[in-house]
Amino acid sequence: MDMTMKTVQEFLGPEPMTGIDGERGRHWIRHEDGDRLWLVLDRQEVSTNTFNEEVFRELNALLAHAEQENWKAIVFRSAKYSGFAAGADLSQFRGVEPSAELDARIAEANAVIDRIAALKATTIAVVHGTCVGGGLELALACDRIVARDDAKFGFPEVLVGLHPGLGGTARLTHRIQPIEAMTLMLTGKTVDARKGRSLGFVDAVVPERDVGKAVDEAVAGRMERRGGGRTGDALNLYPARKAAAYQMRNETEKRAPAEHYPAPQALIDLWEKHGGSEADMLKAERQSFAQLLPLPVTQNLIRAFFLREKLKGNGKGKSGIAHVHVVGAGTMGAEIGAWCALKGMRVTIEDPQVASLGRAVAGAHKLINRKLHGPEALHARDRFIPDTNGVGLRHADLVIEAAPEKPELKRSIYARLEKEVRADTIIATNTSSLDLAALFEGLAKPDRFVGIHFFNPVSKLDLVEVVRHDGVDEEVYSKALRFVADIGKLPLPVKAAPGFLVNRALMPYLGEALLMIDEGEQPERIDAAAEAFGMPVGPVELADQVGLDICLAVADSLAESLERPMPPVPQWLREKVQAGQLGRKTGKGLYDYDSDNKPKKDKVKQAPDKAMRDRMLLPMLDAVASTLEAGVVPDADSADAAMIFGTGFAPFRGGPMHYAKERGYADVAATMEKLVLVHGPRFTPSRWWQRAHD
Repeated sequence: MDMTMKTVQEFLGPEPMTGIDGERGRHWIRHEDGDRLWLVLDRQEVSTNTFNEEVFRELNALLAHAEQENWKAIVFRSAKYSGFAAGADLSQFRGVEPSAELDARIAEANAVIDRIAALKATTIAVVHGTCVGGGLELALACDRIVARDDAKFGFPEVLVGLHPGLGGTARLTHRIQPIEAMTLMLTGKTVDARKGRSLGFVDAVVPERDVGKAVDEAVAGRMERRGGGRTGDALNLYPARKAAAYQMRNETEKRAPAEHYPAPQALIDLWEKHGGSEADMLKAERQSFAQLLPLPVTQNLIRAFFLREKLKGNGKGKSGIAHVHVVGAGTMGAEIGAWCALKGMRVTIEDPQVASLGRAVAGAHKLINRKLHGPEALHARDRFIPDTNGVGLRHADLVIEAAPEKPELKRSIYARLEKEVRADTIIATNTSSLDLAALFEGLAKPDRFVGIHFFNPVSKLDLVEVVRHDGVDEEVYSKALRFVADIGKLPLPVKAAPGFLVNRALMPYLGEALLMIDEGEQPERIDAAAEAFGMPVGPVELADQVGLDICLAVADSLAESLERPMPPVPQWLREKVQAGQLGRKTGKGLYDYDSDNKPKKDKVKQAPDKAMRDRMLLPMLDAVASTLEAGVVPDADSADAAMIFGTGFAPFRGGPMHYAKERGYADVAATMEKLVLVHGPRFTPSRWWQRAHD
């Protein structure tokens, strides 16, 4: 090979791979270094390593060859800048059905990992960046794990309806304290390298310059295995497992009901029944994994993963935006600015009220301190700059207006902005429902005006609607999409229309819930009906979270601008808003709130029924269909992604349009026709259903 000669330690590290002295296969590089063999993963045509059958078969051949040689150590590493490995390539799991072939594929992949665990040579995983799922399972099969200080570990399988399936459940619960291991797997959270070391599965944490020294220590037998001696932990004995499993089930059921999310309970069962023996648990894990994978719930959660990737793809490439100026330091403006500062951008936030700026700074510091630590947090706090006089406008690459939903006020702000910002500065509005064409009327350069609509709370909801109008410059619009991706959010392209997508879909859902309360229905029962369907919170609690003032403003706006009728707004809602009872943010709304800002709910007096659920949910589905009819969103998959990541629509159902398809478009339309007879013409189904059915 005509390559620059480098050692593996020099070659891998902070910079992406450019060449190495070794034998390159398609996905693996085999490098001989004295009495050590380095197997370096570099899956072709992707930026992040993932595992599929081809990767495992090539590795299996390398291991078979290595077994015939006399290596003192075999070291596994990655050539990718992004990290070690991000687990399985989920595309190979889509559409699978129970079969002997599926069982054989799972067994074949496990045989490769088991082969690593059985090697006579000392095995070492040198990990940097991302090491999750199957990547962590490969590392756990090694004798030692050496982590670079930027490494992140975790088992996110539970988020796609699975649990680890390459021996991770058995090896982790026998390598570290089993309750800690189960917690890591049940939550799907990642931990950094130092936390991994304190838990016991990481044996050393070093900077890149000391990786070679750490490998030497491991090969010489001078590196103590952090998790050593824990395999006989009393917590893996059956009485302790049984007691702990009981508590885990109760806690898990609160967060993820087994009816909708079977994987966490399957994992608990697996450990309770087989945790006393690593060999038994390895065998049972494969059977459990094979049973979970074809379930509709799992397939829909895997679908949700790819829907997220679809949204990410809307913002490929860097925006070049470094300075964001936010106009308005209310709740939304402050959160938008804080999030941008957290993600590395310089933020100036403008408001005429010094008190509002003070609250914004306090809120930003609280968010930043929760997410970052040490110098990173300090730098992020420094990037969030209160600006009473709008000085930051002259330097901003992007201005986001987050003023109250009053068209006259917004238009006056834009007129001022045009005079003060650079010629290439993008001007964006965070309006949730106002007509963009009316807002930019009178601007000299409407082509640089765009909608960037965040959702509350900004720090928790990933979706951002990026709203185009007929006169927008295509590069401006593309740059806005890329900006959203730059700050770690999911950009959804939408066409300017009343309510865009999410609010247009949510308001009929919330409106019907309010009418049910008006008819005397118990709010807790209404919420229970939606939660039984799989919504994270019911519509009554959601309205309080959004803010009753916001709900009222959007409802009135949509009632005025949409041709089809909306649910009428009860007079008592207007009175609540006028009295300042706006929901969670004021401590009183449709519910009263305790000192922890949690709603005070009574017990549900009567179990909810399917009719209640359909009355609330079908108008939501129909509103999504109407946006497809009007071309507000590009396609049904984009709409499903938006509703999952913007509203929390039950992800295990694959999104509202996917649910409608599985239920049957004709059934949705027919049920709505029945609701017309009971509740009136607002339930008249969209024409989209008929065309989709045809």
